[in-house]
Amino acid sequence: MSLIKLSNIEFSYREVKSDSDFSLSDINLIINEGDFLSILGPNGSGKSTLIKLITGYLEPQCGEIILDGTDLKNYRQKDIAKKIAYVPQIPTSIYPFSVYEIIAMGRFPYLGISGFEKSEDIAIIDKMIELMELSHLVNKGINEISGGEAQRAFIGRALVQQPKILLLDEPNAHLDIKHQISIFNLLKKLNNKEGITIVTVMHDLNLTSLYSSRVVMLKNGKIFLDGKVNDALIPEKIKNVFEVDVEITTDVNSNLRTVLIKPELERS
Repeated sequence: MSLIKLSNIEFSYREVKSDSDFSLSDINLIINEGDFLSILGPNGSGKSTLIKLITGYLEPQCGEIILDGTDLKNYRQKDIAKKIAYVPQIPTSIYPFSVYEIIAMGRFPYLGISGFEKSEDIAIIDKMIELMELSHLVNKGINEISGGEAQRAFIGRALVQQPKILLLDEPNAHLDIKHQISIFNLLKKLNNKEGITIVTVMHDLNLTSLYSSRVVMLKNGKIFLDGKVNDALIPEKIKNVFEVDVEITTDVNSNLRTVLIKPELERS
């Protein structure tokens, strides 16, 4: 069942009074319920722009975006937030918000005119704090904890929106290897056990190979390919998009695939 359908999308920053002349063109994409989709592509290929279109932050000049059967233009922003939650790269807050306050912010779309959480909101926030394993940090400032802990807090903020779709912009950025694995294990659990559709903007081909079920590759503002992860991550296609040579190896015991980059090293 499709949750989001983008049809014949054309978008140019030139039309929104921007210094950038980048554009997306001929974008046709369906995101299905239960997908774990990774969006790959070189810098400047349109990954972040595509995410902003899906969230309604940007509006295409041509084409339509259908969210859960309704044109995205017909939604209020608060109603979009009940269906789509977005986790940016770990931001640094200039305000001393606590971990609890950061997570609680995600309930904003559900708050009434008073702006105060009801018992139902508090129960959802508390459940998410437990799921994110942050109970011991609820009173800590968001800038006082580790990058991995902060990332879990921002994912928790997104999840208390109770979305159908979780969008993440490079969720492994600035994290050490242990925390990268921890975050992606969590995302896979949310996908498998909670039925949340996951869409990630990625650069890491190996994390994509290990965790994603589907890959979309962008190149020069267009979709170059859209397919199952093992069909997409093959040397010829990676070479075509990223202009690097790779080798794919498969572990005989686990059947897990690894992408080995083969750089052309200059010799002195």
